[in-house]
Amino acid sequence: MSRRLKNNMLTTIAYVVVLLWLFPMLYMFLSSFKFESQVAVPSLTFTPTLENYRAVVTPEFFKHLNNSVLVTAGTVAVSAILGVLGAYALVYSSLKKANNIYFWFITTIFLPAVAVITPVYIVLAKLHLLDTKLALILLNTGAGIPLMIWMCTTYFKEIPGEIVEAAKIDGCSKAGTFFKIMLPLIKNGIISSALLVFIVTWNEFFFAVTATATQSATLPVYMSKFMTQQGYFWGKMSAAGTMVVIIPILIGFFTYKSLVRGLTAGSVKG
Repeated sequence: MSRRLKNNMLTTIAYVVVLLWLFPMLYMFLSSFKFESQVAVPSLTFTPTLENYRAVVTPEFFKHLNNSVLVTAGTVAVSAILGVLGAYALVYSSLKKANNIYFWFITTIFLPAVAVITPVYIVLAKLHLLDTKLALILLNTGAGIPLMIWMCTTYFKEIPGEIVEAAKIDGCSKAGTFFKIMLPLIKNGIISSALLVFIVTWNEFFFAVTATATQSATLPVYMSKFMTQQGYFWGKMSAAGTMVVIIPILIGFFTYKSLVRGLTAGSVKG
């Protein structure tokens, strides 16, 4: 088999994989313009309607959008700051059993939310934080910090030791080395890690539906209102889903270079 034929086959397979990955979003986008009676019929020929968007884009939608933006922004900011500082401490400080601490953070990533929701709910109730954005920020930060530490630790380890030593010889303090040399070197890694935290937080549903009621519910909770005892309103859910994914897609589009560079840099070492 010639190299050209192999390349063509690999290219075809890649296109097929991309189409399969995009199909659910494409189907959701098309379904958002269909009447409810047409959604169940997989057809490309239909009369488009904006009825679903009129039903979805209401003052209640913007209230949930505002909650999602505030919760996600707060989570990303706190997770990025504490995660980067934590990763730096694990790599460059003289902490005892730093590897054990690092692996403890990693294991919390795989802990299912349902395993901790009962004690967490009781604590939030005692602190009168139920149905508040602060509660969601705290809960999501608990998942965001380990993710940031996991990835940023790798980026810090990839900084050549010669650079750090040269900074010390030049009289640069630890703080100066951290802010002026290390952070610029791992900037793309921090951005890619923060984007992953953003995506996880933006789509988070379990904590949001459990710890909120009316005041602080996010967009995923808003989407669930179209699942009723009378059935699922797929057209409206598709319209809401389309609106929800717009922001992550736009952010990913404008930051994809940093995302690719960061993920590529982090794939060298474990």
